[in-house]
Amino acid sequence: MLQNIPTHLIAGPLGAGKTSLIRHLLGQRPSNERWAVLINEFGQIGLDAALLNTDDDGVSMGEVAGGCLCCVNGAPFQVGLGRLLRRARPDRLFIEPSGLGHPAELLAQLRLPPWRGVLAVQPSVMVLDAQALASGAVLPQAQAQALASAGLLVLNKAGIVDERQRLWISSRLPPAALRWVDHGGIELADLPKAAEEQVDNSPVDNVIPDGKAQVAALWTDPTRPLCSYQQAADGWSIGWRFHPQQRLDLARLQVLIEGLEWQRAKMVVHGAQGWRSANALDGQALAWEESAWRKDSRIELIFSGPQDHAALERAMLDCRLPVDH
Repeated sequence: MLQNIPTHLIAGPLGAGKTSLIRHLLGQRPSNERWAVLINEFGQIGLDAALLNTDDDGVSMGEVAGGCLCCVNGAPFQVGLGRLLRRARPDRLFIEPSGLGHPAELLAQLRLPPWRGVLAVQPSVMVLDAQALASGAVLPQAQAQALASAGLLVLNKAGIVDERQRLWISSRLPPAALRWVDHGGIELADLPKAAEEQVDNSPVDNVIPDGKAQVAALWTDPTRPLCSYQQAADGWSIGWRFHPQQRLDLARLQVLIEGLEWQRAKMVVHGAQGWRSANALDGQALAWEESAWRKDSRIELIFSGPQDHAALERAMLDCRLPVDH
């Protein structure tokens, strides 16, 4: 029976380091436990699961792409979470909402049917960019509203923030447990826990939503990517998925992407030297890392407003290498 699964909401604004923190926690999974991770992304492509990809058979991933995961009464979220729970039957669940989402609303909804009794929702973890806060960055309203109810505030990228800046940042945050870290490096024991009296041991008769898995789009031409773009209240995103046989010129791709004015750039790419990933915020230079992902190349860009998608598509096509036969 699926009952009282410890559930951790890992929230925070775009680029704060939520995915890095979850990756660090996954490395601490006890060998006798099954874990699951549900990821929401603003764009349609679904990239964080690829960035988190691991060879660990004890970790199951689920995605809800293309919107705000605070809309938990919507079918995509209900079905996505229900399907993940049925498939993974996890001993612990992590949920990472989009940095453009509304974590306080999501946390409240997860404590209601059909999830009440199924999930033992723990106090949330808010991941914040210490470097950005020290520079005077203002949190989006939905993220700021979630601070007061958080059980742990993780100040990530703290290595270059001095003591004076830390005191200044702390004075502007609500009273809560703080961790100053780099690369999301918290310990499993640091995760906040709900009080024992909050655990619901009553019989669970909720009907966990289920549904058919979404049929993945197929390539009619392995040399041409699948492209998707969308406008939402908080930004405009565009993403591409390339056939596994298609390789990209990483140098040309880097010049293209670094010449654009985006808010967020994430990608896992099959290049001439193998599979590489990059994850950057607000025009930062791309720093390539080796990736365990092998399914397909994925690129996603988030802008503050609409772009010429046809021009972006043409530029992206120019980054292709010849397909091996």
